[in-house]
Amino acid sequence: MTTTDSIQPTEDKRYLQHRQLKRGAAGWVLLAGLGVAYVISGDFAGWNLGLAQGGWGGLLIAFVLMGIMYTCMAFGLAELSSTLPATGAGYGFARRALGPLGGFATGMAVLIEYAVAPAAIAIFIGGYVEALGLFGLTNSWPVYLVTYAIFVGIHLRGVGEALKMIFSITAVAVIALAAVVVGLIPRFNVQNLFDIVPDGSPASSAFLPMGIGGAVGALVYGIWFFLAVEGVPLAAEETANPKKDMPRGIIVAVVILVVFGSLMLVLVPGAAGSAAMSESNNPLPEALRLAYGGNTFLADFVNYAGLAGLIASFFSIIYAYSRQLFALSRAGYLPKWLSLTGKRRTPYWALIVPGTIGFILAATTGNGALLINIAVFGATVSYVLLNLSHIVLRRKEPDLPRGYRTPGGVVTTSIALVLAAVAVVATFVVDVFAASITAAIFGAALLYYWFYSRHRIVAGAPEEEFAQLAAAEAELKS
Repeated sequence: MTTTDSIQPTEDKRYLQHRQLKRGAAGWVLLAGLGVAYVISGDFAGWNLGLAQGGWGGLLIAFVLMGIMYTCMAFGLAELSSTLPATGAGYGFARRALGPLGGFATGMAVLIEYAVAPAAIAIFIGGYVEALGLFGLTNSWPVYLVTYAIFVGIHLRGVGEALKMIFSITAVAVIALAAVVVGLIPRFNVQNLFDIVPDGSPASSAFLPMGIGGAVGALVYGIWFFLAVEGVPLAAEETANPKKDMPRGIIVAVVILVVFGSLMLVLVPGAAGSAAMSESNNPLPEALRLAYGGNTFLADFVNYAGLAGLIASFFSIIYAYSRQLFALSRAGYLPKWLSLTGKRRTPYWALIVPGTIGFILAATTGNGALLINIAVFGATVSYVLLNLSHIVLRRKEPDLPRGYRTPGGVVTTSIALVLAAVAVVATFVVDVFAASITAAIFGAALLYYWFYSRHRIVAGAPEEEFAQLAAAEAELKS
């Protein structure tokens, strides 16, 4: 057992009254929209950098493997979120299965992912704005500042408003992707996929111009097609019926993402060439301009609507990082003031603090590929722990009431676990310095837990109550 704060029941009640979210704000359709919104920016920019890492063949292999990983993991998360519906999501699942250290480690890995991913997206938003020649900008940091200020501000107004706006923006982005498909199909040429010259690496070829090592490195960008969809369960406490809505929402979201990711991977480099797309910050409108030999109405439409796709993910991941930070803080793992909520039931410090950090990262680095690698490191570490949590809970608590059961059981999540472990290694292949620095930050967070926060855990937090109930039931059975 961990040592918790000596909070009396009345104080517990008062403590949690200042840390309440708005319930019943989302059904499964909004949840599916939220899942797509988390990720849809990955279709508009970022994934194409994997072409420079592994060529089209390497990125195709990465997409297939990571698509399998996310699909298998989504089935596991559907079960976990219907069984343990709380805002802590990944942290809560791991807390129940792996204990408080495992819960904190999972929560921190997710927080690294969600705090850094919007910074990378902000850089791509800047690239789309510059491509349109708006405001005469030669440096995008004002775009990053305005983007953070506006969308953190909207979240501060309330979750219902935020989720509905996310859904609307995502719908515009989906229309843009459909327009890209229609526009590029007539210009598709399979030879364009293989126009990157092989570099002479072992096993290099027209299909794998950077060899097997390039395909491993491309895993990071294969993840970008799906990164953050696992954040759907973070809306559990704000969902009308989490036991039914969570599984539907996350599974539908993954299916939609697989379809659109496949289309972008094939049509964009197939129309404009893998070499040309491998370094672009705005690949979809640029592909249309290259394919049609100049600017067109369709390219401009996709450029503007592409901003909607980037904003949808940026906007929704802000929601995700605030809920993960809120849950860790409410339970005492991180400073408790970070989980305070205002009159509108929004965790204002949990929105503002990571937003400030993200803006600083975007403005000081201006490097989307670097930030993608950092975000993916946090993501893949959390995926290892999430899939392990599903496996452990199935073994440890087979009779736990589950609103949904994963097809294939632990075999399904074991596949995802192995692929996630390979993806962790891939982050070091792409950028060993960035991955090492991120690993060091993650390690420092674990030391913070071990020497400080584990002695200050709040027993009344929902995720902790789940774990305490499990411990009590185990004692009764023994």
